[in-house]
Amino acid sequence: MLLEKFQEYVARHELFTRQDKILLTVSGGVDSMVLMSLCVNSGYTVGVAHCNFGLRGKESDEDEILVQEHARKYGIECHNRRFDTTGEMELTGESMEMAARRLRYAWFNELCEQHGYTVIAVAHHIDDSIETFFINLLRGTGLRGLTGIHKQVGRIVRPLLFATRKQIMEYAMQRHIPYREDSSNKSTKYLRNKIRLGLTPRIREINPRFPFIMHRNIERLMSAQHFIDNAIENICVEALTSQDGIYTLHTDRIHDTTSRDFAIYEILNSRFGFKGDTADGLCKALQTASSGKRFYSRSHVAYVDRGNILIAPIEQEDPCCVSVVQGQRRAYCGNSVIYLEECYIDNIASFNVPDNVALLDADALQYPLELRRWSEGDSFIPFGMTGRKKVSDYLIDAKVSIPEKNRQFVLLSAGEIAWLVGRRIDDRFRLKDSTERVLRLTKEII
Repeated sequence: MLLEKFQEYVARHELFTRQDKILLTVSGGVDSMVLMSLCVNSGYTVGVAHCNFGLRGKESDEDEILVQEHARKYGIECHNRRFDTTGEMELTGESMEMAARRLRYAWFNELCEQHGYTVIAVAHHIDDSIETFFINLLRGTGLRGLTGIHKQVGRIVRPLLFATRKQIMEYAMQRHIPYREDSSNKSTKYLRNKIRLGLTPRIREINPRFPFIMHRNIERLMSAQHFIDNAIENICVEALTSQDGIYTLHTDRIHDTTSRDFAIYEILNSRFGFKGDTADGLCKALQTASSGKRFYSRSHVAYVDRGNILIAPIEQEDPCCVSVVQGQRRAYCGNSVIYLEECYIDNIASFNVPDNVALLDADALQYPLELRRWSEGDSFIPFGMTGRKKVSDYLIDAKVSIPEKNRQFVLLSAGEIAWLVGRRIDDRFRLKDSTERVLRLTKEII
């Protein structure tokens, strides 16, 4: 039954044909092992790519062996690569998930160029899409973030988005397909696992058809977003102009005043990458005629000018200075996002955190905080030291490359550096015996 549904889903959505050469991304888990079986038994031309991130020691090696042996059984080519994920995290300040994702997709694209693969097939299913919906909902998002995982983005396709985790497991049992269970899937350390193990089972108790209902809801949200995208394109024809690389969003040319803020948000988000709080802040500045204040996305800077919004690419020398108010959940700096969370000392599981995370004494901070690129003359007291050190000297001692230096940000409280972002906190803002409230900051590459 699953095989027939798979073939019908692929054909209906034209995800790939028998003329395509398909690169299957296979981890060794049940989802990707079932995807391999479905593709082979449907007669498609496929190859397998397996990433060994070396994060689970012997378990990772056993995953690799299983995938290689099963690909050999089917008589299909198996590509394998081992990554120094931990080293990459230390180099970039990314989270484990972000570093692993960037590494694997860069490699998948390399394989496509080298071996002529036309499609990259990933084994996400209905439950994964639902979990993504809740992750974005809890972090704060617009409609676009509630559309779950898309079945196709460029040459990446997800041909199992019609199936639930339960259906995939049943198929694996019926066909005696071997698979490996990732032990980290049982850890509630990660938000996705908290949703998978805690939230969705309780909702299923209320309505066993919840996965199918949510899948239908997400498809409707996708249709609504597609409709909105078309409407926004029409608005941009009249309201968005450019000259010498600088865009002007003429807000008075958005004639539907009741949905003007929404249209502005969508244009800023879809065209220029302004997210959540930043896009909302721009709309608020527009309402209050607050000219001069700058807002940043990963690639652009925007500001209000005489009732319009001017948007330009970020110049290398731009300090990218943004204000962070108390209660703000995230802030953007260059190619990174900083997540902020206030909590009490009793809720801190461990003080031994990676470099991309900072734990600061919340009561020692004065708002608004300031987030900007470092500049010559900046100095701070590195954690564990008593004397000041210039940021420039600290970066030299740490053997930071010139491109990395250009991407280095600092977080300031009342003009004093509280965190050399992704590297070291200032000793004056460390957690002390008297600390009760903690500001936890997490830097992630976007």
